[in-house]
Amino acid sequence: MDPIADGLINIKNCEAVGKKECKIKPASKLMGEVLKILQKESYIGNFEFIENGRGGEYKIQLLGKINECKAIKPRYPLKKEEYTNWEKRYLPSKDFGKLIVSTPKGLLTHTEAKKEKTGGKLLAYVY
Repeated sequence: MDPIADGLINIKNCEAVGKKECKIKPASKLMGEVLKILQKESYIGNFEFIENGRGGEYKIQLLGKINECKAIKPRYPLKKEEYTNWEKRYLPSKDFGKLIVSTPKGLLTHTEAKKEKTGGKLLAYVY
């Protein structure tokens, strides 16, 4: 049971069907941080946390810009020099899509992590 994988697959499926919004249950702080990154990179619109007494849920506005988004399992550790190798493995082309990385400075995209010159663990990718 991986809430990040479940949430990203739910988003991808709702995008594929053409829905304008989707709900992710149960909500977690890590999923909220992933959603903030997706919103900042303009893959999704606004999202809100709704407390329902059973762990809460996120209501997300979809923009129709996601072709693929998945969690990366196992969560590979990577050094600051290895970003290019992982981009080639998970993204379709250079400067198209984002890897989401958990670093000591919080969740970052791979481009931000390169600028910060920090390593971390791969969580997900989106394009």
